[in-house]
Amino acid sequence: MGEKRRSLERLAPTEVVLPGGGRARVHYARGQPPWIESRIQDFFGQRESPRIGGGAVPLVVRLLSPAKRPVQITTDLAGFWEKHYPGVRRELSRRYPKHEWPIDPLRAKPPRPGGKRR
Repeated sequence: MGEKRRSLERLAPTEVVLPGGGRARVHYARGQPPWIESRIQDFFGQRESPRIGGGAVPLVVRLLSPAKRPVQITTDLAGFWEKHYPGVRRELSRRYPKHEWPIDPLRAKPPRPGGKRR
């Protein structure tokens, strides 16, 4: 049973590690693709959604504001950064001025988990 459990955890993990080292729980619901949610800053520097199933299944990403309110749902992070982020950045930088809102989020580094804002 141990090998089957390890194999299942590799293909359908309960959580994924985000670029900055934080973790996001993977949610599975019948009839829906698997999804994760985390603050938008946790995905800075990431062009693609995390994948599971040996890299075959992109996770749906629910991007949250610093207050953990939904901002966007996507499987296309590159498209989000290019098309939607500039408008989201303007709005969120006014609402959350103490947080960093880089012009180019693909070159920005995500915050460390539990670390101070930069």
